Amino acid sequence: MPSLLELVRSHTDLDEADVGVLQLLTADWQIIADLSFADLVLWLPDRGGEGFWAAAQMRPTTGPTAYVDDVVGTFMPTGRRPMLDRAYGDARLVREGDPEWRDDVPVRVETIPVPRAGRVIAVIARNTNLLGVRTPSRLELSYLQSAAELTSMIASGDFPGPGQRGDHADSPRVGDGFVRVDALGRVTYASPNALSVYRRLGLSGDLDGHGLAELTRSLVPPRRRPDEETLSAVLGGRVHRDTEVGDDRVSLIVRSIPLRASDEHIGALVLVRDVTDLRRRDRELVTKDATIREIHHRVKNNLQTVAALLRLQARRIDSAEAKLALEEAVRRVGTIAIVHETLSQEVLDEVGFDEIADRLGVMVTDVGARADRLVVRREGSFGLLPNETATALAMVLTELLQNAVEHGYPEEQGVADEAGARREGQGPGTAPSTGSGTGSIVVEPERIAGRLRVTIDDDGEGLPEGFDLDTSVNLGLSIVRTLVESELGGLLELRPRAGRGARAVVDVPLE
Repeated sequence: MPSLLELVRSHTDLDEADVGVLQLLTADWQIIADLSFADLVLWLPDRGGEGFWAAAQMRPTTGPTAYVDDVVGTFMPTGRRPMLDRAYGDARLVREGDPEWRDDVPVRVETIPVPRAGRVIAVIARNTNLLGVRTPSRLELSYLQSAAELTSMIASGDFPGPGQRGDHADSPRVGDGFVRVDALGRVTYASPNALSVYRRLGLSGDLDGHGLAELTRSLVPPRRRPDEETLSAVLGGRVHRDTEVGDDRVSLIVRSIPLRASDEHIGALVLVRDVTDLRRRDRELVTKDATIREIHHRVKNNLQTVAALLRLQARRIDSAEAKLALEEAVRRVGTIAIVHETLSQEVLDEVGFDEIADRLGVMVTDVGARADRLVVRREGSFGLLPNETATALAMVLTELLQNAVEHGYPEEQGVADEAGARREGQGPGTAPSTGSGTGSIVVEPERIAGRLRVTIDDDGEGLPEGFDLDTSVNLGLSIVRTLVESELGGLLELRPRAGRGARAVVDVPLE
């Protein structure tokens, strides 16, 4: 289904300011659909003057729909719907006309021009399924009266007005609680749901006849309400916006939509919603997030303690082989600690892996004589990865980087001749030499069709002659294969690189 913006660009001459008005209108028109018990369709004039394009549609939540199928993207030639033509050409509301029959359902149609800067930029068709019409109650009469006033405001250019959009997740809807106030902010009608909401705040009587702002002040303690000016403006119906009020037990979102007729303020619709459960869940989530962050922080601290103990043990061992094994264990524990440190800063189901990868690159080269002659550089972005994937991939990346450092750039070898060889044999993706005697390892992540492919290129000595990954007994590579193939469900490849050095490729699914 095409979007409003796509249809505007493809079929109309509307400009950016016109689109802004239409987006504000469609952000709030669920209210009009619900108040009028009718489907709304936004029709845009074709740039060639040959008809109208259906650019948006809204069904009511308070009554039966008049459309079985979606109509967005359809074209209506000039003359097929005379009411559309008249509303557009005459810039006026058109209500006269016989009902239309659609799928054996009688539908009453009204058309409303949408003006801007002295011209009509769109027409809204309001379609009422007459099978759902019955003798209206006081609630329904209040709904219909408010809908008629809002549609008149659309035709006169007074709606949508400046203020907040009404399409955010916790914005009140008509069915949550409907209050009608007059020009002085006194309640002239309150729906049963609205009355129930205020009863939860402690109201013992009715809302009718009360000044809504003053009544709310008497029920809500000062520390749980906005500043006095905002409270008076919203609950008095003078501004188009929402605010939150409540007490220690109940939280409400209150939204005001001012009504105008002939440039005169005549009152407002005030919608109220009890969001107590939502706020309680928000508090629980905040507490849960804080707990999870603290757990990750403590795990990181414990891992650093383990690493420190292993490092201390390594200093007391004379065997070079045992010392090396403990140093590798310290590095692996440190890798996991880095992931937990990142997770302790922001609790999400996914983690940005770029920072982790960069820190791992610094960690594996920041040791001994290699620190001054090796550069690890990332080209591209890993993006967000699931937490479980991030931990395993961090281990994989560390082992592959460490393997490249240890075997591609042995500490006893000078690298002055190595720099010249790199300049002659650089391949795609190789970082340029940063100076004589500097080696380069490039990490290149790439997302392709739901998979993550990570290529690690080095310009070191390359793989030993006759190397075979399947028969290798290297502990680090064994860890990598197990993590990639068993835990991540991916593929590992290690081969010579064109020109000089070695290339490791990790390919894992993201779902």
